[in-house]
Amino acid sequence: MPHISQRGIQMPPSPIRKLAPLSDAAKAKGVKVYHLNIGQPDLPSPTSALDAIRNIDRTTLEYSPSDGYRFYRENLVDYYKKFNISLTPEEIIVTAGGSEAVLYAFMACLNPDDEIIVPEPAYANYMAFAISAGAIIRTIPSTMETGFALPPVEEFEKLINERTKGILICNPNNPTGYVYTPHEMEQIRQLVKKYDLYLFSDEVYREFIYNDTPYISACHLKDVEENVVLIDSVSKRYSECGIRIGALITKNRKVHDTVMKFCQARLSPPLIGQIAANASLQENGAYMQHNFDEYKSRRDFLIERLNNIPGVYSPMPQGAFYTLAKLPLDDADAFCAWCLSDFRYQGQTIFMAPASGFYVTPGLGRNEVRIAYVLNKDDLNNALIVLEKALEAYPHTHKHECGALYSEADLQRR
Repeated sequence: MPHISQRGIQMPPSPIRKLAPLSDAAKAKGVKVYHLNIGQPDLPSPTSALDAIRNIDRTTLEYSPSDGYRFYRENLVDYYKKFNISLTPEEIIVTAGGSEAVLYAFMACLNPDDEIIVPEPAYANYMAFAISAGAIIRTIPSTMETGFALPPVEEFEKLINERTKGILICNPNNPTGYVYTPHEMEQIRQLVKKYDLYLFSDEVYREFIYNDTPYISACHLKDVEENVVLIDSVSKRYSECGIRIGALITKNRKVHDTVMKFCQARLSPPLIGQIAANASLQENGAYMQHNFDEYKSRRDFLIERLNNIPGVYSPMPQGAFYTLAKLPLDDADAFCAWCLSDFRYQGQTIFMAPASGFYVTPGLGRNEVRIAYVLNKDDLNNALIVLEKALEAYPHTHKHECGALYSEADLQRR
């Protein structure tokens, strides 16, 4: 029998979706499953997008240009102006979601065995994209104790060698909700400039920054414009995950032209998705303000409730709609699976993403979960009741940690 590829063997299972069979089995038995595992917004997509799909008057659903329709890229130029990002349509490539943008950026910029440095925890699929491109991710741990702030520059420099080709950041961050400060972005800029590295910057959550930290895009950084590859997507800001429309943005013409070869090989980004995404740009500020207010309210509710569960701690996320929570147990992977396979509270259970899948360093995140606050507050409240009951019932919970025994640092953050 032929062998599976080494690349396929190395490809990690998704911590977001790997427990889906257990969830499906629970649902088949009539159990109500609260999905905290995946960033699938429950807020409505823009009416303008839905109307645009309903009113398609084409007689043929044709290929679009490999870099996307020009009318959409022209309208994106106006969208980015609102964030003080100056672009031309020729600097924007429309992709099949932000995922394809990351993959094509890696394939265009990195050779096999080239290395990129990523602060961890990080979006789990970055590792999958790196494996697909034959590249290697080197990680620097950020910690819950610091709120997942950028690790010291010296830690980056310890990893830089002749194979290092880039730094990858997600800002605001998935899975932590951290937002990089202007000082941190300047530190990244200096590293990129000093070592002539690519800066891959995933900025799909820019609309959702809840504190006073200003949004500093990689495209705002001076003297490294040719080094920056910005990753974007409409999935989160418009609740349009399923239309699979993203963007790869760069002022580096060689990178652009190389990415276009991969885009031509896959022919075109989704036609109907571009129609919906373009229509979404017509939405006035009221749509985005409503979504912003709703996610911020959910965040505040979730963090307060989490930190009132004995033994549980989560720092306050500053952006996006995720948080990492520390649980009073040793193996969150086993706990998350147990919740789906064995635990029920009033016919309900919860589906969380084990945080170990968002780390590369072995052993990190073993007692953490990522929670997406993409459910309404009634459902969030019910899910948190289920979580507390599950921790009480789980045979491997550290009961001594459930008596509100926190470190002084934890108490100050609470």
